[in-house]
Amino acid sequence: MKGITEALRSGTRLAEDYVCSRDAARGLYEYDIRWESGLHTRAEWLDQSENTRIPRQRLAEYLRIYNKRVNDHGAVHESITRFAEQDALVVTGGQQSGLLTGPLFVIYKAASVVAAAREAENRLQRPVVPVFWIAGEDHDWDEVNHTYLPDANGDMTKIKLQGRFAGRDSVSFVHVETEQWMTVLEQVEHLLPDTVHKPGLMKLVTEIHQSSSNLSDAFARLISALFGSSGLILMDAADPDLRRLEQPVFERLIRENGTLRQAYAQGASALEQAGYAMPAEVAEDGANLFYIHEGARLLLMLKDGLYGDRKGLVSFTEERLLQELAEHPERFSNNVLTRPLMQDSILPVAAVILGQGEIAYWGLTREAFGRFGLQMPILLPRLSFTIMEDVHHKHMKQYGLSFQDVQYHMDEKREQWLAQQETFQVDEQFERVQQAFADLYRPLLDQIAEIHPGLDRIGDTNVGKISEQMQYLQQQTHKAIKDKHNVSLRHWNGMQNSLFPMNKPQERVHNVLFYLNRYGTEWIEQLIESQNEFRGQHQVITL
Repeated sequence: MKGITEALRSGTRLAEDYVCSRDAARGLYEYDIRWESGLHTRAEWLDQSENTRIPRQRLAEYLRIYNKRVNDHGAVHESITRFAEQDALVVTGGQQSGLLTGPLFVIYKAASVVAAAREAENRLQRPVVPVFWIAGEDHDWDEVNHTYLPDANGDMTKIKLQGRFAGRDSVSFVHVETEQWMTVLEQVEHLLPDTVHKPGLMKLVTEIHQSSSNLSDAFARLISALFGSSGLILMDAADPDLRRLEQPVFERLIRENGTLRQAYAQGASALEQAGYAMPAEVAEDGANLFYIHEGARLLLMLKDGLYGDRKGLVSFTEERLLQELAEHPERFSNNVLTRPLMQDSILPVAAVILGQGEIAYWGLTREAFGRFGLQMPILLPRLSFTIMEDVHHKHMKQYGLSFQDVQYHMDEKREQWLAQQETFQVDEQFERVQQAFADLYRPLLDQIAEIHPGLDRIGDTNVGKISEQMQYLQQQTHKAIKDKHNVSLRHWNGMQNSLFPMNKPQERVHNVLFYLNRYGTEWIEQLIESQNEFRGQHQVITL
């Protein structure tokens, strides 16, 4: 697998500064991106703090049950057995469940977790297993119920899971009927071109969705089909069985809520003093916890000693909230600021794989880690790729385009190329004719206006109509030139839609099924094996 490093427009300045190891960001994080220097230090800290986390044997039992259901692969069960060993560490990362796994970057994040775990194990010479969180507790249904595939012309087509889903329930608890899955898969069948891989791929995704009643389970089973052989352990953050294990951590989050709110406020202040924009809301009265009430995931606030949501649907004293937690731990979930604390309270995390947006909001949490008796883990930016197909590479050479041209200057370059194809200078020729017409016609209009005042108005109308007709002919001439070069313009559109569809990076729009259909699945393992550095660089790869 060939790869060339290319700059890609990225996220926040804070994440960029962290990736580049700039001093302004350094104080907001525990470790530097140059993780080799901190890996042994982190491992020693995890060994010393083993008894502060949820007993790993209990967690291993849960992981075995959950993965048996959605990720039943021999290599996965071997990873769980290794995790249960006292000296085992993990590399983790996560993502909300998306339709057909969502955009390509989700696949790259899972691949990053596996690759980084292998590299950490090689460096530490002790077990390091990959664990991937499914953020099934998230409730933004409109963000995950669709994905995109190109049609026969290369234009992006939105595939959406149809149906009305009222309320704000967690994605893992939104029921999806078989008929709804089949409607989606019919679209996929229609959009994917016929290849040697298509029959097997369609059989796989059909069987997965016929056996899944919600988006998180379908997501987990599809990730398992792609990464199970690598030993990637899965866990759903919304799973009630996991919530019961996490109950003591939620109790601490409630009892120490005031201290944590101060810590997050301090983190926000430090971030602002360093000159960065706020990556996530740090509300003064925010409890940084969600409570699920009658199918709605409500963000809790703390005001006048009471925990409640902004709409007043629920209200608890601390004692009553703790009682509710003891009886119904499945009704509680984290927000973006407490999720990192939960993760490190249950897993011995050597390193965590994050996107740039996540790296930015983790910059708010260092003080909270310390106040909670934890230490922020090593943060590694996920791997980032653009897949360059041969046909588009050939066309870029044909038209003299670089990757950066396609990213930033495509419209300008296309118009320049189109203008070069014709010796007939359309705009200049028409401009000369219009000026010549005006020079000849205006004296005539002045003369006839002296014959009768009404002729002046008629003359102006006549000039306007003639001008409109010339403009129309000018537009039609441009269109005719474009039609003449229609095949070449399709090449330009194909490059744009492949590399930067909808003016976004490929990895944020395209779905993995298109590439699985064309190239099979082996390239994913090749991608994992080829990566041992995590420096936030973007690579253009050919398959």
